[in-house]
Amino acid sequence: MHAFDVLGDPVRRRILELLADGELSSGEVTAVIRDEYGISQPAVSQHLRVLRDNGFARVRAEGTRRLYAVEAAPLREVDMWLDRFRRFWEQRLDALATELARGRRERRIADDPGTGPGPGPEEDPGHEENR
Repeated sequence: MHAFDVLGDPVRRRILELLADGELSSGEVTAVIRDEYGISQPAVSQHLRVLRDNGFARVRAEGTRRLYAVEAAPLREVDMWLDRFRRFWEQRLDALATELARGRRERRIADDPGTGPGPGPEEDPGHEENR
């Protein structure tokens, strides 16, 4: 199964989100997924199996419990595939950061006109530290 087929299911994505916070038992995963999606324990087990069989999750036995955790390798592969598209949103995020900084600076100036652009203490010959 292709990585995006595995990740295309919202239940499996949610399970991975849960596991990203740390190892969980199948019972803990089932309880959350049953509450959020209203699906049965066998259905959750099937999703866990798909994640495990496709390398997105690993399982270990601890007594009678089965503990699941995220397996990073397939997620790195998805990230590498997405890398060619990253430029489409990174430029926009850079522009957003610039606009946010501009807005903060304008608010600071509006709130206290004395903090506007001008020489800093090291550039101001009249500043106490420079006398």
